[in-house]
Amino acid sequence: MDEESGLAMVEIMTETGGNMIGHAPGRSHLGFQRDWNWRGWRVRYTFLRPAQGLEAGSYPVLFLHGFGASLSQWQANLKPLSQHHTVYAMDLLGFGASEKAPAAYETNLWVEQVYEFWRSLIRTPMIVVGHSLGAVVALAAAAKYPDMVQGLTLLTLPPARQEMLSGRMMKLALGVEGLFATPLILGPVFALFRSPKLIGSVLRSAAYHDRSFVTDELVDSFIAPILDKGSSRVFYRLAKARTSTTYTPAVRSLLPQIQCSILLLWGEQDKIVPLAQGKDFPRLNPKVTLVTLPNAGHCLYDECADRVNQKVLSWIATLDFNTEI
Repeated sequence: MDEESGLAMVEIMTETGGNMIGHAPGRSHLGFQRDWNWRGWRVRYTFLRPAQGLEAGSYPVLFLHGFGASLSQWQANLKPLSQHHTVYAMDLLGFGASEKAPAAYETNLWVEQVYEFWRSLIRTPMIVVGHSLGAVVALAAAAKYPDMVQGLTLLTLPPARQEMLSGRMMKLALGVEGLFATPLILGPVFALFRSPKLIGSVLRSAAYHDRSFVTDELVDSFIAPILDKGSSRVFYRLAKARTSTTYTPAVRSLLPQIQCSILLLWGEQDKIVPLAQGKDFPRLNPKVTLVTLPNAGHCLYDECADRVNQKVLSWIATLDFNTEI
């Protein structure tokens, strides 16, 4: 099954009431939102394709959100890119409208989710656009399944903690975090994360350079998934998982393995993952092109969406789509 066949199957199941339809399906500015059953768990995704049909040299593009976010973070990016390419966006398991599953959360779990989604519905080399955690998942997926990925666009690429701390400090940090990663302590912390006031404050002070982007609608998009059934258990599982060095692979080890072109976009005012942490990444792989964006913080996909969209489209246009990976 190729990309067109996969989309046709989705549309048939939409019309006939098949099990790909989720509890809130339909068309919106985010595209055709559907649910996909993966390992018995519900995974939310969306897709859009060019109204005028696919152009020569176009490829499917899959968007992967950052930690604590969802596919809705791409609302300023999906439609512009869908004028030229078929685009997909997916909620990673445990986030957004995907199921709050009792799973062992780590990067490799989400890598398998991406691969099996691609194998089920796309099955032709694609461009993967990932932000923060989504960038790490995209990078790890490209390393493990190179035939799946034609190119990567990474919007900030956070190094793993084991790359940032020495062995002794890492053991100390993990030990302390392990002590605090208990339901007794995490319960009140989780309750705080349901506060619109707190989420808004974090977004304004750390995630966004331009605070005017932090609207009530944006805050609600971060809080809504936290209200889902099972979200507190996922919060606890994620907190425990992050105390392990297997949670996130070392990106400095992954980068040299990547065979495809990589566009690395970074906001110059990013406070969460400062630009200094990734300035030397191009030296690890000659296929990495680093582009920094002034007046943009961690959420550059939103703060300077027009610039990001144009950078991505221009970069895709330079790829040799006739050369096999």
